[in-house]
Amino acid sequence: MPTVIGTSLDSASGPHLEIFRQAGFDFREVSRQLDLRKNDQLIEALCDADSVIAGSEPYTPSVIEALPKLRVIARSGVGYDAIDLAACDRAGVVVMTTPGVNHHSVAEHTMALLFGVARDFPMADRRVREGRWKRTRGPRVMGSTLGIVGLGRIGQAVATRAIGVGMRVLAFEPKPSQEFLEEWPVELLSLDELFARSDYVSLHLPLTPETKHLINAATLARFKPGSVLINTARGGLVDEAALSDALWSGRLRGAALDVFEVEPLPLTSPLLQFDNVLLAGHTAGIDNESLRDTFKMCAEKTIELYRGGWPVECIVNLRGVSGWRWARS
Repeated sequence: MPTVIGTSLDSASGPHLEIFRQAGFDFREVSRQLDLRKNDQLIEALCDADSVIAGSEPYTPSVIEALPKLRVIARSGVGYDAIDLAACDRAGVVVMTTPGVNHHSVAEHTMALLFGVARDFPMADRRVREGRWKRTRGPRVMGSTLGIVGLGRIGQAVATRAIGVGMRVLAFEPKPSQEFLEEWPVELLSLDELFARSDYVSLHLPLTPETKHLINAATLARFKPGSVLINTARGGLVDEAALSDALWSGRLRGAALDVFEVEPLPLTSPLLQFDNVLLAGHTAGIDNESLRDTFKMCAEKTIELYRGGWPVECIVNLRGVSGWRWARS
């Protein structure tokens, strides 16, 4: 009986429990007393695991090497930058994501952050609670310009919502969907043009060596003065020190961030000093529907692998590998 450990948020309930049970798998949720960001405690949690429904905890080479029984890491989401793919390749561990299940959740969260900064939240709420009656104003969202960096599923979901509230939408995307562009009024631009023309810039790219610190001192200098940066993708896309400098100087009107270079965000971060920065704790992709669908997909694709299938649409490593088997020879 294969053992699956759930380390992802709220994995103690959901459709995956019955799916695994019917397939003869033993599913257990990890002890929440463990700090899974620490290698030794993650190894302790997964020592008996054949597979894991993973959160954002780091799967370093030392973790992978210490878990010879592990066959599958099914990431409950689409980001996998916390997983060392080369180490998984060497160990023959399949890494999967769950594409197409959380784009609506991230898009809603992105728009919530955008409107929050635009309408002076959370400061407006805080002032009322503290007895400070101050009425503020800012530019209207309708008629403003949103620049979307990365026009995949999530970027497209953000674009349609922004168009729906009357925003002009620009995008940077090396491999755009022509079908989407024919249906929706989105203008494709270079990054520099997008930065210069956008009132809001929203990031929707994976974190790769090429995209790390895409937002840095040089690129921030090309932003339209008074614009706002929104990041619901990956923290490593943004050089936080450079962002802080741009906020201090007043070049940016504000920022809205759901993800950070180090998570949880350290209490020493200069980002905490700004009233015009709206923060959330890596929750953009989490709503009831996305959790249900991502756990369902994790279970179904894990079972497919166990039965000899190869769900290529979900697998992000072991390129060119053939003949993979669950049972090690």
